[in-house]
Amino acid sequence: MVRTPLTPEERLRGERLGLLLREARAGRSMVDIARSAGISAETLRKIETGRAPTPAFFTVAALAGALGLSMDTLLQRCAPEPDTVPLAG
Repeated sequence: MVRTPLTPEERLRGERLGLLLREARAGRSMVDIARSAGISAETLRKIETGRAPTPAFFTVAALAGALGLSMDTLLQRCAPEPDTVPLAG
């Protein structure tokens, strides 16, 4: 199976997500947060560093819960700026 290359917007969204998760973790152990979210520390490391810029929805939701973040906050902080979203045409 060949994976479609990520768009620049997807990469940017992944970088924003990783930064937000690192900030929210704020000194807490990566292992503890990963365990609380039910994922491996390696998966969390990949998401935080942008090596996994498009994690599954339920992974993101579990991390948000483990870090006390709302999904609204994630959307606001990780979505592209409104003027950078291409219009359907």
